[in-house]
Amino acid sequence: MFKNKFIDILASLESKYNNLKILDKYILKQVIEMFLMGVFVFTTIIFASDTFITLIKQIAKFGIPFKVAFIIILLNLPAVIVMTIPMGVLLSTVMTLNRLSLSSEITVMRACGIGLNRIAKPIFIFAIVMALSSFFINETIVPVMTKQAKDLALWALGQKNIPDGKQNFVFKELNDGGSLKRLFYVGYCEKKTLHNVTVLDNSKDGTIQVLQAREGKTSPKGWEFEKGAAYTIANDGQVLNTTLFDTSVVKFGLDLSKEMNKNVAKEMNFPKLLKFLTNSKLSQKDRQVYTIELFDKIALPVTTIVFVLLGVPLAITPPRVRYNRGFLFSILIIFAYYLVRALSLSFGEAGSLAPFLAAWLPNIILTVWGTCLYYKKVYTIS
Repeated sequence: MFKNKFIDILASLESKYNNLKILDKYILKQVIEMFLMGVFVFTTIIFASDTFITLIKQIAKFGIPFKVAFIIILLNLPAVIVMTIPMGVLLSTVMTLNRLSLSSEITVMRACGIGLNRIAKPIFIFAIVMALSSFFINETIVPVMTKQAKDLALWALGQKNIPDGKQNFVFKELNDGGSLKRLFYVGYCEKKTLHNVTVLDNSKDGTIQVLQAREGKTSPKGWEFEKGAAYTIANDGQVLNTTLFDTSVVKFGLDLSKEMNKNVAKEMNFPKLLKFLTNSKLSQKDRQVYTIELFDKIALPVTTIVFVLLGVPLAITPPRVRYNRGFLFSILIIFAYYLVRALSLSFGEAGSLAPFLAAWLPNIILTVWGTCLYYKKVYTIS
């Protein structure tokens, strides 16, 4: 008799376990479908606004060809996806649970003894997996793609002034006031390589630099000259310095380094950035900025889990509400998060906040808010 009773208990537990597995699959299927749609929508919105504005600026200001600028945008796609993964998880969480709440499915689950903690368990597991995926993409793919995008931009900027096949030509660079800054004379150009190059550099007050080389070409490092000499001449005609070289790299005329170095932290993963901060001699301001980027490499993926903690209680609709408010809640939460994020990062870069607090403040605020709402929704009858 005892044996039969034990078998019945095991059968009951197995049946309940199988039912819970079916419940997990049912919830996850809807969450994943909505997540993919959310990532696609948010990525498209960012591309259609900020990214394409950047594309137009690059074409207009720097003369980068459209095809090259478009490739640069595609190379920045992984970095955009890292930003949209938390948004997609939040949207899928709120929309799925809100729909289940409106159709009274959550009420039925609770009546069967399945609590909100158990209902939200597969969503939290999914959020953890997405947070790890976001961290992996940000550590492996984003640094490589960001570096390639930077190199391609610098290469394209240099190529715009090289008229292939032309002979005995001159091109010049002017100061903001219209005075001559640099003058380039080229004997002929073949396969994007300049031959018999003479450069007159008038950018420094009090001196003029003349550079002559057999060959010259542009690269992401700057202008690369081979087999030549550089002369530094004072305004009175006195030769101050003469330098002979086999290979020389000069960063004049086509320097985007100040613009591109804004993303230097994104070109390194967490260990490399940590080593860079440890071994490099940086100004206090640069060290502050890079340290914030270091902490943000962990804070941003964790946002995925924080969004679920906040989204679950907000998605459970009171009985008197008969419309789906999930999308509205998602947009408001995302707006609030990125507003606080922008402010905290700005205060951190200005030195008003410690680097750790600047990177983690939005997560801390949303975690406290989400924990209070989650506790109230789970342990009180609404």
